[in-house]
Amino acid sequence: MDELIELWEKPAADEKYMIAGWRQWADAGAISSNLPPYLIEQTGAKQIGLIKPQGFYLFQIPGAHHFLRPQVNLEDGYRRELQTRKNEIFYSESERKGLFIFLGDEPHLNAERYAQAFFDMVEALEIKRVVVVGGVYGAVPYDKERQISCVFSLPRLKAELAEYAVRFANYEGGVSIGTYLADQAEQRGLEYIVWYGFVPAYDFSQLSANLQGMVVENDFKAWYDLMRRLNHMFGLGLDLTDLARRSDELLTAMGKKLDTLERRHSQLNIREHLAELTSDFTEMPFIPLDDVWERELGDLFEDLDNE
Repeated sequence: MDELIELWEKPAADEKYMIAGWRQWADAGAISSNLPPYLIEQTGAKQIGLIKPQGFYLFQIPGAHHFLRPQVNLEDGYRRELQTRKNEIFYSESERKGLFIFLGDEPHLNAERYAQAFFDMVEALEIKRVVVVGGVYGAVPYDKERQISCVFSLPRLKAELAEYAVRFANYEGGVSIGTYLADQAEQRGLEYIVWYGFVPAYDFSQLSANLQGMVVENDFKAWYDLMRRLNHMFGLGLDLTDLARRSDELLTAMGKKLDTLERRHSQLNIREHLAELTSDFTEMPFIPLDDVWERELGDLFEDLDNE
């Protein structure tokens, strides 16, 4: 076992899958940092292990006083809490299918060593497939299904992934931890997928220097659209009712906020500006085949009842 890994148990299940996220750069809509904790709470997952933080994190960078330092809570000179870097793995099980949920801090240093420890853990737990979730901001409609950008480790995965209504990423630039790990996953022959949800972000500075833009902090719509795909892919049978409700509430709240801005700044034609920003958007709804069959059968039975 890798010296950086601590596993308190190795759960047995017929099939094992992992959903992974990081407190990281590619975290628009808090998809990567807050969706995993939400799933941990919803599934009652328990922590079964961790990757030790040694050698992966900077304490500070000169001139950036609070940028990287751990946070402390002092009360009358006594340390009540010290928030250190963590890389933890949790586990829940349903109908002999095991779901591992990983939540970590994106490393600052020794990325290759971090990748080695991460995949040593994946192999030690005999996880069949890892799906990483992340988010990027974009000028996309707030009330449409989120676009999902996809990165994968093995060429043979592409045909299957095309069925999940995703866009295969075409990108050149700085790499996030999720995409970085795809390289070592391929070297080890592991099934590894990264899904980035596009989260609405609107810049209104072209309309008025005094008008703030809009971004979504916790994009429950993106969470829901990603979890529909993951639920189907892994066959988890998770109840997504709460997430669907939060998604609907978010869309309603954003619609009301835009209506308020439109009334207060009617001369700026904000809705028209948004339509121009998102004019190139093409919605790619995810409709699993079993949902299609269920809908068709429902329509058939309804027609028979009417007869």
